Amino acid sequence: MIIAPGIPAGQTEQAAALYWDAFGPKLGRVLGPAPRALHFITGVIDPSHVISATNEAGLLIGIAGFKTHRGAFVGGTLRDLARHYGWPGALWRSALLSLLSRDTENLNFLTDGLAVAAPARSQGVGTALLDALTIEARSRNYPALRLDVVDNNPRARALYARLGFIETKSTQIGPLRHIFHFRRTITMVRPV
Repeated sequence: MIIAPGIPAGQTEQAAALYWDAFGPKLGRVLGPAPRALHFITGVIDPSHVISATNEAGLLIGIAGFKTHRGAFVGGTLRDLARHYGWPGALWRSALLSLLSRDTENLNFLTDGLAVAAPARSQGVGTALLDALTIEARSRNYPALRLDVVDNNPRARALYARLGFIETKSTQIGPLRHIFHFRRTITMVRPV
């Protein structure tokens, strides 16, 4: 396995597919249908805000995005949404997505999407990506790495706890649970 910054040449669509596989169940009602969402995500991916994992054949098997004051792995603007969904669709989608957006705090290095291809799970890819994010956080002089995990993802939550992440906050999303299919996010932090 090779861990490197950015996305391997020609594999942006694969990165978008990995992201959608991980986050589509939550974002499907807002960004779906899947083909349109994949087109949007592919168009807004910022390769300067991601660390990737590839296998021996050079195929993308995992991604770990991060968010800074300069952007996010999967961001996009209102204009980007409008280009893919039209202005009426962009307006309501932007409003809903803004309710989930996390601030870009200056205290901790913020993850922005961790996804591992199904055939590569339970092989240390997620751990390697989190270790690479930790090194990135340290190089930027952050004291800790922060991530948010949803309550209906116990497997990820258990991995993060095993790797030393501590739960610091739980945030209920109220009626939005009917749209995003989870009830709360759990903020977890690990010193770097």
